[in-house]
Amino acid sequence: MKLYAFLRKILRWLFIGMFRIEVKGMENIPKEGALIVCPNHISNWDPILLGAVMDRQVRFMAKSSLFKIPLLSSLIKALGAFPVKRGAADIAAMKTAIGHLKNGDAVGVFPQGTRCFGKDPKDTEVKNGVGMIACRSKADVLPVAIKTKKYKMLIFRKVYITIGEVIPFEDLGFENGNQEEYSKASEYAFGKVLELL
Repeated sequence: MKLYAFLRKILRWLFIGMFRIEVKGMENIPKEGALIVCPNHISNWDPILLGAVMDRQVRFMAKSSLFKIPLLSSLIKALGAFPVKRGAADIAAMKTAIGHLKNGDAVGVFPQGTRCFGKDPKDTEVKNGVGMIACRSKADVLPVAIKTKKYKMLIFRKVYITIGEVIPFEDLGFENGNQEEYSKASEYAFGKVLELL
């Protein structure tokens, strides 16, 4: 935790300078308890950027290929990230996420499943991972919007991060815990993200 706090302090200073970050809604972040942080995804920088500016440690799912890049791998591991394989259901990653949530941690899951550089989030596809993880962990969801000009994150281009109000687990509408409900819950959560943009 000491290493995380140190890295976060350094990265916050660095990223605020690099991306001129403006953050709103920090008061909406619960200080404790299981929480799925649900942001739109525009850049490979997103997990590190959000980890740097949020007051609570968020353990992000990050694509497995990032863990093969020596310096970046060490950095994202230190920030609490864990790998997920893209293109297929990664059961191990899902179990890891649910395990962290059952321990009362915050876990970051990108509902789009992949970065959508230069695309308006409302025109992107939403996967059902957020819904499935929420259903199995019974965790609340925190919508977070990342916005920049043309949704292209470039150094020295201003980035706006807006943190919305928590979506209680009960509002996600689970009854049977099936794929259809996972999809609806994910769409509902992402709709709250879109409202913040």
